[in-house]
Amino acid sequence: MTSAENNLMDKIVSLCKRRGFVFPGSDIYGGLANSWDYGPLGVELKNNLRDWWWQRFVRSRDDMVGIDAAILMNPRVWEASGHVAGFNDIMVDCKACKARHRADHLIEHVYPDMKVEGASPKELNDIIKNTDIPCPNCGAKKKFTEARKFNLLFTTTIGSVEKEDATAVFLRGEIAQAMFVNFKNVVNVSRKRLPFGIASIGKAFRNEITPGNFIYRTLEFDLMEFEYFIREAEWQRWFQYWLDEQRAWLFELGFEATHIREREHGPEELSHYSKRTVDIEYHTPFGWKEMFGLAYRTDFDLKSHTKQSGTELAYTDPEGGETFVPHVIEPTFGLTRLLLMLLLEAYKEDGDRVYLKLHPKIAPYTAAVFPLLANKPQLVEKARAIYDDLRKHFMVAWDERGNIGKRYYSQDEIGTPYCITVDFQSLEDDTVTIRDRDTAKHERVKIEALRALLAEKLA
Repeated sequence: MTSAENNLMDKIVSLCKRRGFVFPGSDIYGGLANSWDYGPLGVELKNNLRDWWWQRFVRSRDDMVGIDAAILMNPRVWEASGHVAGFNDIMVDCKACKARHRADHLIEHVYPDMKVEGASPKELNDIIKNTDIPCPNCGAKKKFTEARKFNLLFTTTIGSVEKEDATAVFLRGEIAQAMFVNFKNVVNVSRKRLPFGIASIGKAFRNEITPGNFIYRTLEFDLMEFEYFIREAEWQRWFQYWLDEQRAWLFELGFEATHIREREHGPEELSHYSKRTVDIEYHTPFGWKEMFGLAYRTDFDLKSHTKQSGTELAYTDPEGGETFVPHVIEPTFGLTRLLLMLLLEAYKEDGDRVYLKLHPKIAPYTAAVFPLLANKPQLVEKARAIYDDLRKHFMVAWDERGNIGKRYYSQDEIGTPYCITVDFQSLEDDTVTIRDRDTAKHERVKIEALRALLAEKLA
């Protein structure tokens, strides 16, 4: 990273902790590596992103239904999916400081243009041995162990006494498998016809060594995705359709086209279930990084679960009577990493003013309400009445501390799109000023029109 890029990340991390977006996990006990808690503003931003996604991709469509599945599943699910055997990262240890690193990340940190994800342990070993890649922790060179595979699934147990009657289970490494094992249930109750999708939002867990880029890659994270079931002959059309839809939502969120790109996975990178995968990447301060993924999973999962469970997971065309196993397109949206990239995209500086240019739909607060002066009871009373009315319909902040300019700047910094101020004219004609975050311009509006105006801004 350049000094400017480092500076941006430092500003984002500082802003997140100082204003209550993201806190280090278990902070009073010294924290836990790559564990983060979402504060009052962070949880609102995250939930607003989640709700927009659900409305856009699930509720507003006739071809989509949702499920909310358990984190713990029968261990045989992960055997059938290939995760027990093939869900691995390749790691090396530094002999000098004992730190463990993911081998491909170690290489790409020093050589950003060298894409080695999916390379074999031998190939990674050769690159590390033939270069002067230092340990990021202690700086030692040529002190790494041989690269070897580590399974990423977290293991826990169900049972009263460990090692006696306990049953080993896994924390899910992805949320997709529940949508596959519930395929028959969903078809039976929803009577959806192909093509259709099953959507889910939830936490996934990966026991991986992470590079420490704030909340980009963590041990537990939130995913939003759906499995879209299709006929095999139509996979290319639907693949392009969902790629276009993923990009379209990014533009709706406010991302600049020059900050995102598509990257096709090479044959050596493809997961065991995928015939084609494309990542939509964002240009972060630490390089181009995956934000969304799109995979053509063929019929691998449904056939594998049919074989392992003995339950037929096929689809019968209600018109022609044809029975077959559908193929699957899988769009994946990482919610927690999207939140980070959205903050990076939204962060703006205008002289000494810092503001987050967040879409009004996802900003933690839709508006803030102020009395011009906190020591004038008639102003406070009228402003409080407006606040009490608006908060029944929107997430609204109240602030009467300090001078009005500082209050504006404070709301700008957390992305509040509109600030409503009650002044002395408000007492005469029932109007208020409403200030736009992005332009810092004011307009005067009737108090009775505020609710409709804010609703229009959120549409």
